[in-house]
Amino acid sequence: MNLRRLFSIVLKELRQLRRDRLTFAMIVGIPTMQLLLFGYAINLDIRNLDAAVLDQAQTAHSREVVATLRETRVMNFEYRLLAPQQIDELLRAGKISAALVIPPDFERRLAAHDRPPLQIVVDGSDQVIQQAARQLAALPLDATLNPAAARNANQAPGNVEIVNFYNPERRAPVSTVPGLIGVILTMTMVLFTAMAIVRERERGNLEFLIATPVSPAELTIGKVMPFIGIGLIQVTVVLLLGHLIFHVPIRGTLLDVYLTALVFIIASLSLGVFISTLAQTQFQSMQMAFFTFLPQILLSGFMFPYAGMPRPAQWLAEIFPMTHFIRLIRGIMLRGSGLADLWPELAALGLFTAVVLTIAVARTRKRLD
Repeated sequence: MNLRRLFSIVLKELRQLRRDRLTFAMIVGIPTMQLLLFGYAINLDIRNLDAAVLDQAQTAHSREVVATLRETRVMNFEYRLLAPQQIDELLRAGKISAALVIPPDFERRLAAHDRPPLQIVVDGSDQVIQQAARQLAALPLDATLNPAAARNANQAPGNVEIVNFYNPERRAPVSTVPGLIGVILTMTMVLFTAMAIVRERERGNLEFLIATPVSPAELTIGKVMPFIGIGLIQVTVVLLLGHLIFHVPIRGTLLDVYLTALVFIIASLSLGVFISTLAQTQFQSMQMAFFTFLPQILLSGFMFPYAGMPRPAQWLAEIFPMTHFIRLIRGIMLRGSGLADLWPELAALGLFTAVVLTIAVARTRKRLD
């Protein structure tokens, strides 16, 4: 072992890292991003769920209960309903995640202590919302609802009855499997295409393409199209295994599922192509692809509650295609929603694709430098 030669190799690698600005930025950027995401944006406490209230009692006491629940900041009552049918319509369209129902015999239930005086309907297609339901059921409302019941808590039934729509058995795979489609497609589609054009450059194949009349747009789209079929095959595999092994339902139409997946695949591929125009080597493209995975998975609502994130984190999440795909695929598969109900999410995916793919094509040059 020659320490002088060893030191020369170490010095050479450090100089190489200094010249490789992207790798150096990743060294600092990845831990910084993880610290900010986990320490600031990721909040396990459920807050500000989009919710509705159906007060069928219309008494002073019922209005006091609504005010008390609003002060907990778990639910944000954006809608006041007149009929129970409106709850299903809002849930199906993804406009609310929960609804507070105060029955007409609210005062009688408080006096008789035989049935829960409150009912909370939650969207069971999201595992995070189910966690919120458990928080809501544990809220200390005894003194507000009935002081006598608070003194005799052992004899009184629970104050809140949780009604779990779309996943009454509360099985985790029902909400997890649709989200995994987005995770799998994000990881594979972005990574594959991020390395595609860079690989052509490294292997010298780009020299042959330069000599042909292929335009930058044709080159970009031609590299993307084969991966669309691969992505649809992956969607089919996940749907089949999810249905056969975990009995995950598909309440919407298969056509809507595949159309949504197709738009998301193209959005992910456009992001991968954009990354390939920034990277100089396959290793750099892989680094940049992984750099986009973490915020998408953490901020999309797949693992952590979107409603509990600060506003800046929510604004950032709205940029990523996976956030909109999670809402779309859960709405179609589990709530039976149609694309007409969820068109804003589909439009957001289309806008992302158009912007990123346009930038990627503009950056694609038929030059080796």
